Amino acid sequence: MSTDDVSRPSGDEPTQPVDADVTQRLDVSAASRQPGLPYLGQPPATYPSTRAAPPPPTGAHRSVPPTGHAVSRATERHRVGVGLWTGVALLAGLVGGGVGAAAVAILDDDPTAGSQSQEVNAIPVDAPPLQIDNTSVVAVADSLLPSVVQIKVSSGQRVGTGSGFVLDDEGHLVTNNHVVEVAAEVGTITVVLEGGEERDATIVGRSPSYDLAVIKVDVGNLTPASIGDSERLRVGEPVVAIGSPLGLTSTVTSGIVSALSRPVTAGGVGESSFISAIQTDAAINPGNSGGPLVNLAGQVVGVNSAIATVDAGPGGEAGNIGVGFAIPMAQVRRTVEQLLADGEAQYPVIGASVATTMDTGAIISTVTSDSPAEEAGLAEDDVVTSIDGLRIDDGVDLIVAIREHQPGETIELTYERDGDVSTVSLVLDGLVG
Repeated sequence: MSTDDVSRPSGDEPTQPVDADVTQRLDVSAASRQPGLPYLGQPPATYPSTRAAPPPPTGAHRSVPPTGHAVSRATERHRVGVGLWTGVALLAGLVGGGVGAAAVAILDDDPTAGSQSQEVNAIPVDAPPLQIDNTSVVAVADSLLPSVVQIKVSSGQRVGTGSGFVLDDEGHLVTNNHVVEVAAEVGTITVVLEGGEERDATIVGRSPSYDLAVIKVDVGNLTPASIGDSERLRVGEPVVAIGSPLGLTSTVTSGIVSALSRPVTAGGVGESSFISAIQTDAAINPGNSGGPLVNLAGQVVGVNSAIATVDAGPGGEAGNIGVGFAIPMAQVRRTVEQLLADGEAQYPVIGASVATTMDTGAIISTVTSDSPAEEAGLAEDDVVTSIDGLRIDDGVDLIVAIREHQPGETIELTYERDGDVSTVSLVLDGLVG
């Protein structure tokens, strides 16, 4: 069995079993849905272990985002697993691919959720896309740079930096939760606009479960980013990542969509996120967290959140190895619309906890009374092997698959008990987080 070190910015170790209904502390572990591929963790020896990226030179006190957790998963499944080291913010690594804006390494704090929520309509698909035949990264940069900002966060001696982008002309900005969570209770958030102007920002809402946050600045004449459809992305499609890696504002890198629907888990300050992520080889480093991943039509299709990095050894620094992760815009839309309306967002749960050591399914460790899981007849030691026909290899797979749905939706689970296979339908419950 191989062990993958996955963690986000801080270095908490996940406990098992993991609660499928609550933000878990798995932190930064990513697994691929593709068969036949080994993990990038310590074994096999030919693959590098993953770590959270080091923080940018802005004075962040943690390497990589501070909210990372190291999660070890002994599995050699037919899928690729990427461990994002805990180093502070690794969304999966908190910016592991953006790793807590890397600099943000954990520096983010939970927003005063809801207290400053605004009543805003659904996310606009404002600006028209660039011409379909446009394949110029230069044109994409010219179009998006005015909409991308650097975010500086401080709370006591904890400081960090990350990225974000303009959502609308009312001053709402989208970023990662791990980028701003440190200043949620006590601290300051400063936004650096494209021209270098700095303005104070406040938190509108935050979702630790999806590692997303909305903040607001009182500035007029902002340029909203054009929003795209992540569900239309194809593997191999060119994409551009924009942000402030290592504190270097307005940095543009390009690559392709390496894979889709990568199960990735990462933790913030005491909380974890489970994402069905877009994998890209566009260079993403600490400080990129919260910045946009853009298609060649100039539309935002994802929010950069984590990266996998090579283990540089004791005292060494880890960097980008071409394996970054972004939260799909489809999920961003659903979550951000809730944050704008209520200052908080819900995530779906079944009312059961699952262990994370299995590699042939998700083993249920506990079932909550009067929960959807109990009502469906699920019990301790049942092994869930698929959800809506999609194979489930472990607990992380199950949690990520469930979180692609919304509370109130019906899902179908197939499970094994004492050698017998059964299928049940259940309606998802919801929790705020």
